[in-house]
Amino acid sequence: MELQFRGIQKNYGQKQALREVSLTLTPGIYGLLGPNGAGKSTLMNILTGNLKPSGGEILLDGRDIRTLGGAFRRRIGYCPQQAAFYPGFTAEQFLYYMASLQGMSKGDAAKRIHWVLEKVSLDDVRHKKIRSFSGGMKQRLLLAQAVLHNPDVLILDEPTAGLDPRQRIAVRNLIGEIALHKIVLLATHVVQDVEYIAKELILLAKGEILCQSTPRELVRQLEGQVWEVHTGEEQLARIQGYGIVCGIAREETGICVRLLCWDKPDIPCAAATPDVEDVYLYYFGVTEEL
Repeated sequence: MELQFRGIQKNYGQKQALREVSLTLTPGIYGLLGPNGAGKSTLMNILTGNLKPSGGEILLDGRDIRTLGGAFRRRIGYCPQQAAFYPGFTAEQFLYYMASLQGMSKGDAAKRIHWVLEKVSLDDVRHKKIRSFSGGMKQRLLLAQAVLHNPDVLILDEPTAGLDPRQRIAVRNLIGEIALHKIVLLATHVVQDVEYIAKELILLAKGEILCQSTPRELVRQLEGQVWEVHTGEEQLARIQGYGIVCGIAREETGICVRLLCWDKPDIPCAAATPDVEDVYLYYFGVTEEL
């Protein structure tokens, strides 16, 4: 199975949301990383058919998804970042409704609903109305409907938004379990969600692909550029001038600053092991949102 994006463009008037995006995906998990406004959700909405591209094409096994139509839509599962539910439905009723839209038989739907509700830890509230659910419970229900019909291509937009650490780990494990023979495109701001499960990371900024590589290779490229500086608080402003501050931790005798810079700073410091968060900051810096 192969999914190809060929020269995908999307324009909103004079604004270019996507610029000649070309990717080739095979079974495995791909982490799509980028700041707000990078074009992640636009790319996913084009893949699901919710948006039409201004240019380019997407092929599944060599066939344009626009000509495949409903046959392609039956092979994809989509977990949006936010969705409107029918609040009077129970979780089980909602999933039966989604199963009917996918053309699943009642028997197959019953088996899959039981499985997905257990996997997202909602089995004990299957008969409760969605209006009583917390934000995290609704997010898990969105993931459940995305995997309900066992799709070949899974599109996940911030699937762990609103989840506590325990739930995030469970969702990550579920994604890793179901992705063995599927193409999974996962957009997130939480880099830990993809650090250990992603086959490759795709870094997107201002509608363009900056790079696509394995997490290990991206981290390896930063060796010798991440440093730990142990100092006093009064030196923090000076240290910030050397590069990007990735983290600050208080110690008994002062602070420890994790610093990303191209050359070793001319202050006492020690080399640190880079990670995927450092990669994110290397390519995107500290965003204006901060």
